[in-house]
Amino acid sequence: FSQCDNAKGLKAFYDAIKYGPNHLMVFGGVCATVTSIIAESLKGWNLVQLSFAATTPELADKKKYPYFFRTVPSDNAVNPAILKLLKHYHWKRVGTLTQDVQRFSEVRNDLTGVLYGEDIEISDTESFSNDPCTSVKKLKGNDVRIILGQFDEEMAVKVFCCAYDEEMYGSKYQWIIPGWYENLWWESWINSTQCLSKNLLAAMEGYIGVDFEPLSSKTNKTISGRTPQQYEKEYNAKRGDGQSSKFHGYAYDGIWVIARTLQRAMNYLNSTNKHQKIEDFNYTNHKLGKIFLNAMNETRFFGVTGEVVFRNGERMGTIKFTQFQEQKEVKVGEYNAVDDKLVIINNSIRFQGLEPPKDKTIIQEELRKISLPLYSILSALTILGMIMASAFLFFNIKNRNQKLIKMSSPYMNNLIILGGMLSYASIFLFGLDGSFVSEKTFETLCTVRTWILTVGYTTAFGAMFAKTWRVHAIFKNVKMKKKIIKDQKLLGIVGGMLLIDLCILICWQVVDPLRRTVEKYNMEPDPAGRDISIRPILEHCENTHMTIWLGIVYAYKGLLMLFGCFLAWETRNVSIPALNDSKYIGMSVYNVGIMCIIGAAVSFLTRDQPNVQFCIVALVIIFCSTITLCLVFVPKLITLRTNPDAATQNRRFQFTQNQKKEDSKTSTSVTSVNQASTSRLEGLQSENHRLRMKITELDKDLEEVTMQLQDTPEKTTYIKQNHYQDLNDILSIRNFTDSKDGEKAILKNHLDQNPPAQWGSSDPSRTSKDPIEDINSPEHIQRRLSLQLPILHHAYLPSIGGVDASCASPCVSPSASPRHRHVPPSFRVMVSGL
Repeated sequence: FSQCDNAKGLKAFYDAIKYGPNHLMVFGGVCATVTSIIAESLKGWNLVQLSFAATTPELADKKKYPYFFRTVPSDNAVNPAILKLLKHYHWKRVGTLTQDVQRFSEVRNDLTGVLYGEDIEISDTESFSNDPCTSVKKLKGNDVRIILGQFDEEMAVKVFCCAYDEEMYGSKYQWIIPGWYENLWWESWINSTQCLSKNLLAAMEGYIGVDFEPLSSKTNKTISGRTPQQYEKEYNAKRGDGQSSKFHGYAYDGIWVIARTLQRAMNYLNSTNKHQKIEDFNYTNHKLGKIFLNAMNETRFFGVTGEVVFRNGERMGTIKFTQFQEQKEVKVGEYNAVDDKLVIINNSIRFQGLEPPKDKTIIQEELRKISLPLYSILSALTILGMIMASAFLFFNIKNRNQKLIKMSSPYMNNLIILGGMLSYASIFLFGLDGSFVSEKTFETLCTVRTWILTVGYTTAFGAMFAKTWRVHAIFKNVKMKKKIIKDQKLLGIVGGMLLIDLCILICWQVVDPLRRTVEKYNMEPDPAGRDISIRPILEHCENTHMTIWLGIVYAYKGLLMLFGCFLAWETRNVSIPALNDSKYIGMSVYNVGIMCIIGAAVSFLTRDQPNVQFCIVALVIIFCSTITLCLVFVPKLITLRTNPDAATQNRRFQFTQNQKKEDSKTSTSVTSVNQASTSRLEGLQSENHRLRMKITELDKDLEEVTMQLQDTPEKTTYIKQNHYQDLNDILSIRNFTDSKDGEKAILKNHLDQNPPAQWGSSDPSRTSKDPIEDINSPEHIQRRLSLQLPILHHAYLPSIGGVDASCASPCVSPSASPRHRHVPPSFRVMVSGL
C-alpha cells in the first residue's frame, strides 16, 4: 500500500515491473496523486490501467494519460447531469462557489465548458480559501439564486452558516453541491463554526447533492447473473461489521471489465493471428498493448453499478441526485449518461415554496395606472362642475339685458365660463394613461391636455383681469376726463394673452414636442407572495428641455397672476358692485395661487404615485375653477334675485351713464369721480349734515323775524354798499373742501358779530345802555334779513337738488360784486339725498 505517498507508490510500481512476472494490466489506484503519477508512465510500459476509485478530473486528459481507464465516473461526470437538471427546471442563470483546491477548480472549469453554448449563463464565479462569507455575499449581491458549489464537508458547514446569515436559503434559493459527503457529515464540523445547529440545518434544508450511483437501482440481472440488489445483499453478508466503501460495486465491475477485455483481446488474436497469444505480452510489445487498449475501450455490459461503457477511457455511468429533507438525504432522481436521460423519482423533490425557485429575481414590469374608481369619482365631480358652469352660462345669456349683468360685461363673463369649462375638460385627459389608451394615443394626449389647460387658464383669468383693468382705468383716471372702454378692447386684451400662449405652445410643439417616456422605479415584492419582484413603471409626458419650457409657461402665468393681484388691489375701494369684481378676483387669485403652489409641490413629491398625483391635480383644477366661477357669478345671481336694482345704486353718488345706441349691448360711459379718498368724502358729508342742521335752525328764526317785519321799510342800499365782504365770507360755507375750523370761524363771525355803532342811530349812549332793545330795532332786523336771505337761499337749495355742486355760486350779475365770481368746483358729481 502506498498510503497516498507518491514515492512509495512509484517505488512499488517499479518493483512490480522489475521483480515480478509480466503483468497484463494494472488494476487499482485510489489516491489521485499516486494514480496520476503511475498513469502518466504507463505508456512507456504498454500497460493499461483500470481504476475503480480515482475520480479526479485530471485523469480524463487522454493526451497525458492515454492508457488510463476507470469504472467509477469522474468528478466531471456530474456536470452533464447538472446540465440536465438545470434544463429540467428551466434554470438559465447560475453562479458558482468553489473552494480553492485543484480538484474542485477542475470540476468548475469543466462545468463552464459544459454550460457554454447551452444558453445557460454563469452570472458570477466566486472562489474562497477559508472564509466563504465574502463570496456568498457577492453572490447575493449579483442576484444569484441557483448556486453550484464545489467544496468539502468542512467548508460546506461554513458556507451554509454564511448562507443563513445572508438569508440565502428557503424558497428563493437552490444549492447544488457534491453528494459524496459522509452520512451526517455536518455533525463532525459544526463545532468549528459559530453557527447554531438549528440555523445550519435551516440553511441546509432542500440542498441537492450530486454524485455517482454506487449500485444500480434496476432489477435486471448483471453480467454475473445477479441483480444489483442480490449482489448488495451478498456483499453485506460477507462484509459483516466491516466498514463499507461506496466503491465496492465499481471494483466488482472492474474485475469483470478486465475479464471481458482479455476475452475480447483473445478473440481478436484468434481471429487475426493464430500464432500469437496474450501470454506473449511483454512491456515492449506495443502491438499487444494497443490490442488491450482497444478491447477495454470497446467493452460494454450491464454490471451492478449500471451500464458499463467507456468513452475515451471515461466511464459513462449513472449519476444520482439526493436532497436534504428533514435532516436526512433522500434520493430524488438519477441521470443515465449512456442514454442522456434524467429521471425524477415521483416528483420527490420538495422545494421550499410552491414552485421551484427562479434562477433570478423575476422582474415583472407593472404599469402604475390610474385607479378606475378614482377616475370615475373625479370624473363625476368634473361633470358636476361643467353642469354648474353651463348653468352660469345660461344665467348670463338669459339675463344679459339686465342692468346688473350688462354693466358687468356679459361677453367677458362668457369667456370666464369658457375658460373654466376648458380647465374642467383637461381633467378627463389627465386621467387617461396606458391602461386606457395606446402608447401613440397617450403621446397625442400629452400635447392636447397641455394646450387645453393652458388656454383655459388664460381665457378665464385673462377675462377677469381685463374687466379689472377697465375698472382701474376708469376710476383711477387722474386727468378727470370722461373715458369709454368697450368690450371689444377687453376682448383684444384677452386675445393678446391667448396669442402669447399660442406662440409659446406652437414653438414648444415644433422645436421640442412632448413624448411618452417610461420611468422605472425600484423593485417591490410581489403582494401575492410569489417569487417575483414588481418593477413599477410610470408613463410621463416629457421632452428634452422640459425644464426650460415649463419655466417659460410658469413665468408667463405667474406674471399674469401678479398683474391680476395688482389690479385687484388698486381697485379694492371702488364700491360699485356691478362694475367691480376686484374683491372676488383677489380672492380667486389668492386661492388659485395657493392651490397651484401646494398642488405643484405635492404633485412633484408624489410623482411615483399616479393615483395620488392625479387626485391632487384634478382636485386643484376642480377647486380653482369652481371657486372662481362661484365668486364671479353667485353674488350676481343672489343680487339679481333679491334686488335687481341694488347693484347699480349707491347711497353716496349718482353716476351718469351715457350709452350710445350702437354700443348699447356692452359699452358703458361713467363720469370720472374725485380723487379724494373715501374717508375724506365721509368727513365732508358729515360736516355738510351738521351745517344743514344749523341752517334749519336759522330758518326758523328767520320766519319769526320776517313776520315781525312785514311793515318795515327796506334799506338795501346801505347793505349793498357796506357788507359785500361779509356776504362773501358767509357764502364760503358751501365750499366743503375748506377746513372745518375755517368754516366754523366764518359762520360764527357772521352770526355773532356786533353791529357797528353807526347803524341806524346817531345816539351811542342808547346802544350801550340798552343793547337788546337796539339789536331788535327794525333797522337791525332789516339789516340782518338782507344779509341772511341770499345766504340761506343758496345754502339750502343744494339740499333739495336745486344746485349742482359743480356749478358756480349764485349769480346776480356778472359784474355785480365778488360774490358773483365762480368758485372752482370741488366735485363733478351730482349730489343727491345728502
